[in-house]
Amino acid sequence: MNNSKFELTWEGVRGYLLWFTLPLIAGILLAALIPQPVVGLINLNTTIDSYSAKSLISQIDYARDHSEVRAVVLILDSPGGTVADTEAVYLEILRLRKSKPVVASINSMAASGAYYLAVGTDYAFAKPTSEVGNIGVIGYLPPIPTIFEGIISTGPYKLWGTPRDTYVRQIEMIKQGFYNAVRAGRGDRLIAGPGTVLSGQIWPGSEALQLGLIDELGAQSDAIEKAARLGQISNFKVVDLSTLAASQPVTTFKFFATSSAGANLPYPKEPGIYLLYIPPVSTEQK
Repeated sequence: MNNSKFELTWEGVRGYLLWFTLPLIAGILLAALIPQPVVGLINLNTTIDSYSAKSLISQIDYARDHSEVRAVVLILDSPGGTVADTEAVYLEILRLRKSKPVVASINSMAASGAYYLAVGTDYAFAKPTSEVGNIGVIGYLPPIPTIFEGIISTGPYKLWGTPRDTYVRQIEMIKQGFYNAVRAGRGDRLIAGPGTVLSGQIWPGSEALQLGLIDELGAQSDAIEKAARLGQISNFKVVDLSTLAASQPVTTFKFFATSSAGANLPYPKEPGIYLLYIPPVSTEQK
């Protein structure tokens, strides 16, 4: 009788143990199958051209297509670049933001086209001495149409693409598009007026904050923590998305011109319209 009661009691305890243990084991197994949330890093540390834009877009695509990437930090250290490539990356950033937060972290510079990308993010950090801004457009006027012996064209601008006055109007249109992107991205946080914003000036991060061009002064680690909060994740890992995305090595050696002595110059090799910061050139470099 007593042995029977003991056996029944033990069976009951074992049942209770199984009842508590099996869901715990199932939970552990399920957690092991769910990937750890990721804050993805996308680095831009060169000019924006067809090579770097392709790499950036492949990383943005990876972030958008992989659910474990819950937030993205765009790390900027660039003087800008070509108009079309900058706009292509900017539009992909806006598309990414529809599904997950994107935070900008400006290292030494986010000028012109690079700042264009920064205003496409949800939140922007810079360091106190980061160079921020240079909002505007530069371009080389096309040559004056001339006649080349032995070349026949079907129109006066077939060889040149556009009249000079049309080219100037295109630059103005791109400038207004840039300004509209700044207004749309910064919204009520933008304190500076159009005269200041479009002056082409480049500001230190501390002054850019006062003008409403960025949101906060901070390091890359601050940007990562902010992205995690916006993505509502904890216990996350940080991953450089260039190691996961099918992006090719960035090649920009043909972007800048060289002097007669073979030294690299800070302005583009090819004529065109650019969202690019060009620092002053010394007479020795010319």
